[in-house]
Amino acid sequence: MKTAFIIHGAYGNNQENWFPWLKSEIEKLNYSVFVPNFPTPKNQNLENWLNIFEEYKKYLSEDSIMIGHSIGVAFILNILENIDLKINACFSVSGFTDLLDNPEFDKINKTFINKKFDFEKIKNNCKKFFIYHSDNDPYVSIDKAEIIAKNLNEKIILVKNAGHFNSKSGYNKFELLIEKIKEL
Repeated sequence: MKTAFIIHGAYGNNQENWFPWLKSEIEKLNYSVFVPNFPTPKNQNLENWLNIFEEYKKYLSEDSIMIGHSIGVAFILNILENIDLKINACFSVSGFTDLLDNPEFDKINKTFINKKFDFEKIKNNCKKFFIYHSDNDPYVSIDKAEIIAKNLNEKIILVKNAGHFNSKSGYNKFELLIEKIKEL
């Protein structure tokens, strides 16, 4: 069974931005799509998110893809670091693995990133990585994507004027992302 997981970011939810649209588009490709809703900002920490994701882990397989937005990327990397399975693909959108120098976000994101990631294990547990970042993200600077890209030995797919790839930036659809998923 082909499965897809869409993971939202801090201060977000599973019904915002391009997530509902992407879920619908991926379902047309005969995937079962899961878009969990995680607590944020109240009770946002890695342990609480992992507890919620526990009920979805049984759907992970070598045909799975995972799409993370913002802190959702670090959450997915935490999962990939701790499973004994090689999934098909991981999509990073405005991702980061260290502090943003923004006290509001750093406080609730720190449990996800306050660590040294085992990128060798992460790479062993996923066949393909795709890293999307904007040239004008107001929250996550391009150097954060460069860190992920370097650690995964991947290139950044730079999207002009996409902001934080959220509704505020005009992202209620994400055509570039679904085209790449179709190529799988």
